[in-house]
Amino acid sequence: MAALRQHDPATTVRPWPALWALMLGFFMILVDSTIVSVATPAILTDLHADIGSVVWVTSAYLLAYVVPLLVTGRLGDRFGPKRLYLTGLVLFSLASVACGLTGTIELLIVARVFQGFGAALMTPQTMAVITRIFPADQRGRAMSLWGATAGAALLVGPVLGGVLVDGLGWQWIFFVNAPVGLVGFVLALRLVPSLPTQDRRFDLLGVALSSVGLFCLVFGIQEGQKYDWGRITGPISVWSLIAAGLVVLGIFVFWQARNTGEPLLPLSLFKDRNFSLANLAISTIGFAITALTFPLMLYAQSVRGLDPTPAALLMVPMAVISGLLAPFVGKLTDTASPRLLAGFGVLCCSASLFWLSAVITPTVPIWQLLLPIGLLGVANGFMWAPIGATATRNLPYAQAGAGAGVYNTTRQIGAVLGSAGIAVLMESRLAHNLPAAPGGGPSAEASFGRIVPEPLQQGFSDAMAQSLLLPAAVLVIGLIAALCFTRSQTRKTSI
Repeated sequence: MAALRQHDPATTVRPWPALWALMLGFFMILVDSTIVSVATPAILTDLHADIGSVVWVTSAYLLAYVVPLLVTGRLGDRFGPKRLYLTGLVLFSLASVACGLTGTIELLIVARVFQGFGAALMTPQTMAVITRIFPADQRGRAMSLWGATAGAALLVGPVLGGVLVDGLGWQWIFFVNAPVGLVGFVLALRLVPSLPTQDRRFDLLGVALSSVGLFCLVFGIQEGQKYDWGRITGPISVWSLIAAGLVVLGIFVFWQARNTGEPLLPLSLFKDRNFSLANLAISTIGFAITALTFPLMLYAQSVRGLDPTPAALLMVPMAVISGLLAPFVGKLTDTASPRLLAGFGVLCCSASLFWLSAVITPTVPIWQLLLPIGLLGVANGFMWAPIGATATRNLPYAQAGAGAGVYNTTRQIGAVLGSAGIAVLMESRLAHNLPAAPGGGPSAEASFGRIVPEPLQQGFSDAMAQSLLLPAAVLVIGLIAALCFTRSQTRKTSI
């Protein structure tokens, strides 16, 4: 047994101030994952880059963010979540400044890698701290704030990005992280407790296998559309890379099962039925939330002629309703059945996308779009807290970081699958609905905010509406998982 290093006793922990301090940095990470898309045309023009290079501004960040999550979650158990969070926050903030100062697309991509790694250090620690400082019967309210933060970031990212790009230039979408990061560092340093850590050996083989496997899998999925799901170079194809990633991850799981010491991923976590089901559910939610924004924003800008900022404002009902519901749902999560709360939320999310798909036309009144978007806010209010609390309710405190790493990894892989899947489907539906413009010409124009010619608007709208059926259908899997949750016995202690 690993020895536990003793720190401040649990009685000195003030959980809510600590949580608010952590949410500032978490919010900054989530905003940064959505804010860059608005600035893509400006970056392309200012740095004289091609489309393939600009895509890597996002791809490099995503790879550096997703691949280390299993490892960084475990590092939090070893060195303390506060220390890892502060290290990641400093790295993320400095890399953000470097992003704004770069003068070439290559340097911007390198800076984004460091920014993504900083985010990977931070993200699992937020969830691990919630697991350890809040008793299980109070964790729902904490998870509701975690979920509301994610929902609010979906709105703030594109809107703030539009304002900064239009007013100050694309560099400021990165510079703005510096003062926020400084405030977040001071607050976390003062308010987040130094929790007990464990002296343990680190599973180096597990680190190598998980990193290689996740890199091949995520890179293959992420870049599949770029290479038309064919060959990347020589004998290496997209599908061979994905297959290699799955094989290496299979070897990783086999090694974790055979490792009699201290595995990177304790497979005993998955003996908890709710933990396994919550990971499945959150992966479908990551898929859907990422996928839905692409067709909706393309439709708003390319068919309705909205600028990026007004288009992003369509999401206001979702963010407002989600924020209003979060405290209410958080209290319910601590007392009510998680299957009912989470199931209702996922059902609302799927229904809102089916509804949105049914009403999208070139001439539909905006208010008719806002109704299903408002239902999406109800969904966000009910999904995040019950699923997050259910996943962490029975986690051993010594494995809080490992559990948080797994949960966030599955969520991000779901997001990668959503991004790749919706891109393939949009291209397919555009080719089907606009046979006179093969190769997705209108979608390329839409990427730069140009309005699709009126004769093509109906076909383009139909393509975007049909694309929304994919995330709506994937959420049915998440709904089934949520309805299979069991009511767990809650523990009263923390730390």
